[in-house]
Amino acid sequence: MAETRKDSLAVYVHWPFCLSKCPYCDFNSHVRDSVDDARWRRALCLEIDYWAEQTPGRHVGSIFFGGGTPSLMAPETVAAVIERIGMKWSLDAAAEITLEANPTSAEAARFAAFREAGVNRLSLGVQALDDTALKFLGRQHDANEARAALDLARRIFPRFSFDLIYARPEQSAAAWRQELSTALDMAAGHVSLYQLTIEKGTPFYTRQRDGEINPPGEAHAADLFDITNALAATAGYSAYEISNYAKPAHASRHNLAYWRYQDYAGIGPGAHGRLRTAENGARALRQHAKPETWLEAVERVGHGSAEARPLEPTEQAEEMLMMGLRLHEGINLVFFTERTGLTLEQAIRPGALTRLGDGGLLSHDGQNLRATDKGRNVLNSLLSELFA
Repeated sequence: MAETRKDSLAVYVHWPFCLSKCPYCDFNSHVRDSVDDARWRRALCLEIDYWAEQTPGRHVGSIFFGGGTPSLMAPETVAAVIERIGMKWSLDAAAEITLEANPTSAEAARFAAFREAGVNRLSLGVQALDDTALKFLGRQHDANEARAALDLARRIFPRFSFDLIYARPEQSAAAWRQELSTALDMAAGHVSLYQLTIEKGTPFYTRQRDGEINPPGEAHAADLFDITNALAATAGYSAYEISNYAKPAHASRHNLAYWRYQDYAGIGPGAHGRLRTAENGARALRQHAKPETWLEAVERVGHGSAEARPLEPTEQAEEMLMMGLRLHEGINLVFFTERTGLTLEQAIRPGALTRLGDGGLLSHDGQNLRATDKGRNVLNSLLSELFA
């Protein structure tokens, strides 16, 4: 498992623009005819300045360029943001710097420039290795472009990962087994494997409501999940988080900061943050979501913050349990109390620990709390039982 300092700061940078909006996507992403790269570069750096002033002297252990489609960013912007973070905070020598990318040929042509800018880990949105599925998912690339992008990433970056979406409508167990086996043969230490979820407000939601698409039922989805875990394990990948699989030393250090409830700053439209300072305690932070609103705010006052509110101990405890129980390692209870000021027993519903333990959903040894494999498979139900 990747390790970072407990006081490390993770920095998330959101690039909100895409060439087109995928029909399953409910992220803060927008299609624009043109983007003024120089203007956006200045604004991102200004917001870094602002949050660095709020958290002086922090060590940054990871940077993550997410979106949207960050591989549409000018490499000069990526370089400027990394440089500014290093100037305003202290960038650890071994910091993990990830950029999300699409596998289209045009974007893959920029991989070398992103590596030169300082990116040392690429996260590729492959999503499927089947052209029919890619068309259904609204992706701009085909399967051959995906394979070519993976080959190129292997040559350029020290570490890379890619995403696949499964439990798609009409996807059989045999088809997923073959697709995942092929994908694992091409992987290089880390893969993210997500079941398709239909989110309200997306085109897929409308199509499902109208009966045009029918995702797999619960039993079939569970079978696909079991296949996923079995094939990944056979290939040497452990499920260190519900949807993320890694070989030793390849887990995403940035995402672990979220799941371990460490501090993180959010830069860019719609970005969220969790920061604690001696002056303000723990705060939940949220930036303006609309790109133009965020940009105008940064140019006017130096940041695009729409919300900065205190986090009460009970809210911190709930968030920490929601995030930490996604991890195979679970939650260190000493750290839980340090972070929240509460013991586990103070934070959860009376008797829940015993009931969930007797049901084989939770494991508790006095030092760590973790969801069992069975528990992580029904995590939402488990969490609803935990909280009063």
